[in-house]
Amino acid sequence: MQAQGQAGSPSNPRGMPATDDEIREKYLERAIRELNAFAREVQACQDCPRGSLMPVLGSGHPQADIFLLKYSARPSEVEEGVAFYGRSGNALMKSLKRLTIDPLAVYGTLCVKCPVPDPAMADPACIGRLVEELAIVAPKIVVVMGPDALATLGELDIPLQREVTPTVGEIQTLTPSVDALFVPNIDEALDDETAKRAFWRAFRVLGEWWEELPPY
Repeated sequence: MQAQGQAGSPSNPRGMPATDDEIREKYLERAIRELNAFAREVQACQDCPRGSLMPVLGSGHPQADIFLLKYSARPSEVEEGVAFYGRSGNALMKSLKRLTIDPLAVYGTLCVKCPVPDPAMADPACIGRLVEELAIVAPKIVVVMGPDALATLGELDIPLQREVTPTVGEIQTLTPSVDALFVPNIDEALDDETAKRAFWRAFRVLGEWWEELPPY
């Protein structure tokens, strides 16, 4: 340990320029720290009437290119405290595999993280935390699932935000550096073949977007 007030040794004692890998590693470490702090803040918040239940937190890569956004949790997600746990997560994993998208390039979360009896009971400031979550992950595209998630996204105070319309299966611009893709709510597509096909038609556009993504 170093004494208080004492200068520590430089992180790069040779004074050599950092490599691209080292820079990426530093950004990843920072994103992990910030997401951990974000999770603690959400868990400690008491603004939503969720009783003894814990919030349902996002999961995936802290610097994912693809940010999946659903409105609220299903019982399996509430039970595990993890977004996209259960049937929706399994269906998405199969879809990502069909599109040859690396699951490690994906992060998923909810607009309403607290398992309240009615999502309308969630505190607006709590939902507003999504802006911070987006800033930490810094994705290249947000896949918005369903009209409720789209309406919530449109009400957020995201810097340089542009309107995303409910045009299914079309790549749009959320900010100058982030695209958006609106698709049906996957939870509502799991038990109906027509809805399932509609979801897949829209979601496979993500595969086309992924193929055109420039390499790092």
